[in-house]
Amino acid sequence: MDEKTTMNLTSEDLVLDKSSAKRKWRKKDLVFLICGIVGLIGGIGCLLGNFLKPVDEKSELAFPAIPSKTPKDEAYSNLTGEVLSDSAFKDAPVFCIQTPNGTDGARPQAGLNEAGVIFEAIAEAGITRFAAIYQNPTSAVIGPIRSLRLYYLQWDTPFDCTIVHAGGADDALAAVASGGYKDLTENYSYMYRGTYGSRLWNNLFTTASYLKKFSADRGYNKSEIKGFKRMTPAESEKKRVDSLVVRKLDIVKPADGDTSELGVTVDSVGIRFGGSANFNVKYAYDKDSNTYKRSYENGLAHDVYQCPGEDLGEKNPEDACKLTQMAPSVVIAMVVKESKARDNYHEDITAVGSGEAYIFQNGTVEKGKWEKSTVSDQIKFIGESGEEIALAPGQTFISAVPNYGSVDY
Repeated sequence: MDEKTTMNLTSEDLVLDKSSAKRKWRKKDLVFLICGIVGLIGGIGCLLGNFLKPVDEKSELAFPAIPSKTPKDEAYSNLTGEVLSDSAFKDAPVFCIQTPNGTDGARPQAGLNEAGVIFEAIAEAGITRFAAIYQNPTSAVIGPIRSLRLYYLQWDTPFDCTIVHAGGADDALAAVASGGYKDLTENYSYMYRGTYGSRLWNNLFTTASYLKKFSADRGYNKSEIKGFKRMTPAESEKKRVDSLVVRKLDIVKPADGDTSELGVTVDSVGIRFGGSANFNVKYAYDKDSNTYKRSYENGLAHDVYQCPGEDLGEKNPEDACKLTQMAPSVVIAMVVKESKARDNYHEDITAVGSGEAYIFQNGTVEKGKWEKSTVSDQIKFIGESGEEIALAPGQTFISAVPNYGSVDY
């Protein structure tokens, strides 16, 4: 607008012009205000909608799920196949303890429930003895401890363990001396005698603390275990007889009646060593715990003293522990060649070689064979398909049944 034009405007024209301009700015403000309010309401609605709607794993705005522990993250014991609370325990020192099972004061044993693998065989005169294999023990009393036999030593060898015993047969002691074994024979720096006379000569005990001290004193800081082939806990769970039944009901028509996937289901097992009922054993499958409750053929439960605490001093198990029934997760009967030794008293058992085997786990049985190529090799259990059988995780009880014994189920 030029100067001349402005000068010709009247006062009325100026008032109208100013009023019109004011009206125009008010309309603009109103439009912006409305748009802003609408945008704000829309934004709040979207935000609330994202918070209130159900979480969808595929939604980009969903909170990320906390990652669960996968099998790849877990460390499994080479001895038992169970999940370890700390991966540092995986190569901890192992101890193979000669444990008696006679009726002359050896029972109830102490701490045997903590052994990851237990070999059972006749030591003499039809009386069985155990090679009980421990890793990371915590029991305040372990034992009793008795003498060593060569075949127990041969079963112990793949576990790279300290052989814990009180003397032994001449051939066994010679093999220990010449074989470079970690050896702890009767030694009162790491063992002690209980005070109860009723145990007679079955009163030599040790503790978890003593065993760990022995390893530390000798620099035996780890064991390189050659373990059995194992299933993971998840794999084993799928193999349970009750799980298999459910799966069959889901996929098989009732009219078909096909239970081939189940194999042979077993509720009880009887193992006879060919002698007294005091040493023949029975197992009853407990589906709730997925374990096999162990008893003697004469009906007495195989109870042992459970001794928590690691270090209670040199206690008698009767004074410091509570009884619990042995209940392994896996029961194996392997048929072995057995005969009298030269003294016509002790046993001579073929531990290296092969023979029939019966593997009881998860409520089922699989018949196959055992194979052990050399003393340093671990036993393999081979199924009828020719494939090595994977064992369920947990305590494994292996009975060496003489060729004149029997396995019933």
